[in-house]
Amino acid sequence: MRTAYDNRSVSRRIRALQRLLWICALSAAAFAQAAQKPSPTQALPQDSGTLGLKQMLLRLHTTARFMQTVAHPDDEDGGLLTLESRGKGASVLLLTLNRGEGGQNKIGSNLFDVLGVVRTLELTAADRYYAVEQRFTRVADFGFSKTPEETFQKWQGHDIALADMVRVIRTFRPDVLVARFSGTDRDGHGHHQASAILTQEAFRAAADPNRFPEQIREGLQPWQTKKLYIGNVCGFGATTCPDADYTVKLNTGTPDAALGMSYVQFAMQGLRHQLSQGAAAWNVEPGDRFAFYKLVDSVVPVAADNVGHEKDFFDGIDTSLRGLVSRLGSESSKAPFLSAALADIQQRVDEPTRVAERDPASAAPLLLEGLQLVSNLVDRISHSALSSAAKADLLAELHSKQTQFQEAANFAAGVDLKVFADVPAGKNADDAFMAVPGQSFDIIARFSAQTPAQLKKIELDIPPGWQAKEIRAEASAGEARSVMRFNVTVAKDARYSRPYWHRNDPETEALNIIDDPRDATLPFPPPPVQAHAIWTLGGRQGVARAVAMVRFKDSSGGIAERALAVAPAFSVMLEPGEQIIPVASHPASTVKVAVSSNFPGPSKGILHIEAPAGWRTEPPSLPLEFHGRGEKLESEFHLFPASLQEGRTQVHAVFESGGESYREGYSVVTRDDLDTYYYYQPATQRISVVDVQAPKDLRVGYIMGAGDDIPTVLQQIGMSVALIPAENLKNDDLSPYGTIVLGIRAYDTQKDLAANNQKLLDWVSGGGTLVAQYNTGVADFNKGKFTPYPAQLSRARVTDEGSPVEILAAEDSIFNFPNQITQKDFDGWVQERGLYFMDHWDDHFKPLLACHDPGETPQKGGLLRAQYGKGTYIYTGYAFFRQLPAGVPGAVRLFVNLLNAGH
Repeated sequence: MRTAYDNRSVSRRIRALQRLLWICALSAAAFAQAAQKPSPTQALPQDSGTLGLKQMLLRLHTTARFMQTVAHPDDEDGGLLTLESRGKGASVLLLTLNRGEGGQNKIGSNLFDVLGVVRTLELTAADRYYAVEQRFTRVADFGFSKTPEETFQKWQGHDIALADMVRVIRTFRPDVLVARFSGTDRDGHGHHQASAILTQEAFRAAADPNRFPEQIREGLQPWQTKKLYIGNVCGFGATTCPDADYTVKLNTGTPDAALGMSYVQFAMQGLRHQLSQGAAAWNVEPGDRFAFYKLVDSVVPVAADNVGHEKDFFDGIDTSLRGLVSRLGSESSKAPFLSAALADIQQRVDEPTRVAERDPASAAPLLLEGLQLVSNLVDRISHSALSSAAKADLLAELHSKQTQFQEAANFAAGVDLKVFADVPAGKNADDAFMAVPGQSFDIIARFSAQTPAQLKKIELDIPPGWQAKEIRAEASAGEARSVMRFNVTVAKDARYSRPYWHRNDPETEALNIIDDPRDATLPFPPPPVQAHAIWTLGGRQGVARAVAMVRFKDSSGGIAERALAVAPAFSVMLEPGEQIIPVASHPASTVKVAVSSNFPGPSKGILHIEAPAGWRTEPPSLPLEFHGRGEKLESEFHLFPASLQEGRTQVHAVFESGGESYREGYSVVTRDDLDTYYYYQPATQRISVVDVQAPKDLRVGYIMGAGDDIPTVLQQIGMSVALIPAENLKNDDLSPYGTIVLGIRAYDTQKDLAANNQKLLDWVSGGGTLVAQYNTGVADFNKGKFTPYPAQLSRARVTDEGSPVEILAAEDSIFNFPNQITQKDFDGWVQERGLYFMDHWDDHFKPLLACHDPGETPQKGGLLRAQYGKGTYIYTGYAFFRQLPAGVPGAVRLFVNLLNAGH
């Protein structure tokens, strides 16, 4: 007995040591790879090889499905998502109501819908670290909202956003639904509150077949999520919370060996991709980090302890494979085979988990056996007498297990499939290869394996109407490696790779139009060309999948890649998209048009401008000749208006070639740390004719901050504007300038500006006029004492762009010269009045305007003027950075007056 006991003890110790060595190896690999900069299109180290296998085996052990809802990109509880997904193996989905298109861009001048594309790319880059699926609704971010009532008014009630949320729930079928916010005033932003209010409505609505019945007619089944939680119950970042205020408390600061750090730290690596949100420097120190959530609705028995706490979101929910049987209830007799089949599948999860600790490759045959068992069970359930609802429930779980078994088998067998368009690498992202409807190109597919896996065939997965012809196959002797080449012809009516949503007027509309319902709620439409390789090992069959890619050089000269995309043969862009023409200007203005060719060979065409009736262009048209793909030709037309009266109109550029007319263009949206997508817009220039008097002899210097288009507008109306690099402030002579403008968030983004602020103030004291626009770093701004007299920046804002504005000092020259400013000049503003107003100021400052949102007291700190020595200092939080590019006449006139103040 003693010997037997010792043998068992030794055996247990050996197994424990093997597990420890495997964990240590995973941890060492994670730490070694953490310092590497992952490609935005390649799997993270934690999702490939041995680490990926461990992750997928963890997922195979559970059927847990977790869904969190938020309002904007960067709202998500990344640490919690990472803990649930990577730490516990749950299938996790993040639903973000909008794409943040109404926010501020802290790294550039892109706003509105193109910012929405940027933030979608940033969020999906972060999602790779959280390891979650991503979905959106069709509501748009229309800017900061102080109340959910205003939010729902802009979103035309609850049902549009709610329908999309219900669709996602019925599709993903979560066990647990978690709102990031509470739906109360403590959430702040009206969008935040609305997201939690909608989540609580969706919990029951998704289970009601009478709610959004069109989804049921499409084939979706009602789904009752089992438990609903809300967040922000103790304040974000709280370390303690009263017992009565929370149900679940989870530590996202717990280290994970496979990640090489804690869950929240790993999530922060993803969150830092959201640069437009200012996330570049965000950081989390090692240590405990708690997430508190409160249970507010449930359809399962309460599993809380005597103080109302649970250990986990899934307490009281059976998330085991065998637990699927209990879901059938009274229908279990219709599938008597289910229990035994699930037990067999569970064995094919347990065995690979054990053997993978000592030899990951040996798990591959077992995982393929599990895949076959799941596939057999899917077939039996599909042909069973179960109700459609019961079938939908079981099949959703089993299809998920099929995918997990397959991915785990690929990791264990070291199987890899790569697919590339066989075309020259582009010189940069803008001229990388784009597939063109009706044209052909070659694809190369490469299959490899680190085990004796045998390739059976590779096939391309292409849209209907496309054609693919295999050219040849190559195999390396003695290796499971193959290279196959295909010639692909794009359908003449192929869809372009473009967002499936749009707004006709992004500056005023708060709902997106869905152009293709097939893609609704996805981040972007799926790539058009994918491939799969069928391989075998030990008589069992597996499948590897890949997306067809193209290559180009990144900003450092290295090779980057992105998914193959489809684009028109010619892209036509009017630059800029908005032009301001002063009534008193010369009758001719310039329209610039850029036409880029994606056509594979030489091509010709005619470019012309469609102008309003009575307007004419010189020349009437221009012939263009391209020599090959990637060439861009820029042209200019002189536009002669029929008359100049204040108002709005449009001109359109049209390029005609090969019997086709091209009336739109796209810009490539990408960064070295992001994937790539495309922003399409009509080849249209919106023209605002503005009755504005602009001083021609005033020289204006502009110190750019985060980026805005105000200098372009000022130049369009005939003003002399020069950009002053902040790094030149120390040595530049400022005396030639009459006025200097600080762009939005200049102190936030330009260290040289802060360092040389006194030089600017001395220049003001000598007679200059300085116009300082808003900054978001309130504490840093106030600590820096950048104003000539004491003043305190705040986060106060007026979000209602239609709110009444009171002129407090009508006699001030700012309202009288060179333009007369009246109440009408505040009509037609877009998105908001202003933001980051001052809330305290020295008596040297004179407030010039007052406005407020409904139910609030007047805000007077949005426009302040002070005499400083011989010069003038002006602070403005009014949103000129949105109004001037939008061509709002009154805002143009008022801003010109600000520039002229003191002269």
